[in-house]
Amino acid sequence: MENRNKIFLVLVLQWYLVGIGANPTGSKQSFITQHAPAQCGYEGCPIMKENMLNVHLVAHTHDDVGWLKTVDQYYYGSRSNIQKAGVQYILDSVIQELLKDSSRRFIFVESAFMQKWYMEQNEQMRGIVKNLVDEGRLEFIGGAWSMNDEASVHYQSVIDQFTWGLRFLNDTFGECGRPRAGWQIDPFGHSREQGSLFVQMGYDGLFQGRLDFQDKSNRIAQQTMEMMWKTSDSLEHSELFTSGLYYIYAPPPGFCFDVLCNDDPIIDGPYSKDNNVKEKVDLFLDTVHNMSKTFLTNNIILTMGEDFHYQDANMWFKNLDKLIRYTNARQAAGSLVNVFYSTPSCYLKAVHEAQVEWPTKSDDFFPYASDPTAFWTGYFTSRPTQKRYEREGNHFLQ
Repeated sequence: MENRNKIFLVLVLQWYLVGIGANPTGSKQSFITQHAPAQCGYEGCPIMKENMLNVHLVAHTHDDVGWLKTVDQYYYGSRSNIQKAGVQYILDSVIQELLKDSSRRFIFVESAFMQKWYMEQNEQMRGIVKNLVDEGRLEFIGGAWSMNDEASVHYQSVIDQFTWGLRFLNDTFGECGRPRAGWQIDPFGHSREQGSLFVQMGYDGLFQGRLDFQDKSNRIAQQTMEMMWKTSDSLEHSELFTSGLYYIYAPPPGFCFDVLCNDDPIIDGPYSKDNNVKEKVDLFLDTVHNMSKTFLTNNIILTMGEDFHYQDANMWFKNLDKLIRYTNARQAAGSLVNVFYSTPSCYLKAVHEAQVEWPTKSDDFFPYASDPTAFWTGYFTSRPTQKRYEREGNHFLQ
């Protein structure tokens, strides 16, 4: 398909799904789309504290739509001998924990699992979920059926699976269900074309997890982990705010509070000999101060979750509540760190308001290497039969 037809197709899908135009952006201009006042979206974000380091804690789970197990095995939690993962339990648990405290927030990415879970719920639970979405406390990020690869795919398949996921979110949750940020945290490298599709579909920003180890090291040293990415030479407006996540998409060392993790919880019993509040807060402050040297604003984002985390969401939220409370208590003694539950969208809003002149980039992020002896490039040319089945299947099953 010629380039002009391709662009037309994306714009038609964009109009059909979300009813907005592509968002004009620039290296310093607004990359935030304006919306009517509501609790969801940017209007419902926490208020930042000036002259402080604002730490955005993003509670999330990364749920592969098929990897070591089938989609149903991942959803129902079977075949635990392969991997202990059950997405239905994640969503059950997270919803209950969000209801306990209005300050808590959570993001969900893979619409395939959300649709499967939502269809199993009764009307009462569906109403609860819709209220959480309307309040901006359960936010959808990315929003496609799955988090697609960016190297070996064809753009038609990418568009189709975004169509399927975004249509479900739009039909089910309306405007508050519309994702505002791309969330490509686990693909093995990032393509300029994928960024271009996000721009043309009206996304305001993109978060990436896997940056080449040498590129990431240089960006950390040069404070260029965040940038305006020029994703197309042919589009008039193609700039996309892009943020490279510091810990790929994992929590910082010492702060993994899932049932699948080995880090100690925050122990705050006043008479417990294992009380570790001071040590945990000291380590956290050292971590965020070190991170802050990498970024250009007084905002940093921490991903608090990993693969199939939050099957027992109480463990995560109980410890995050303590981390927030005890870290912010240090402000009375002069600490300039402000910690709170947030989302990628709220982080976008905060860095936009900082009015920074961002560095720019105009090429892609390939090839991806995670260390000097691990280049993730073999799959570019391997498994030709599987790729042909995918191409033909997409044409027949659209």
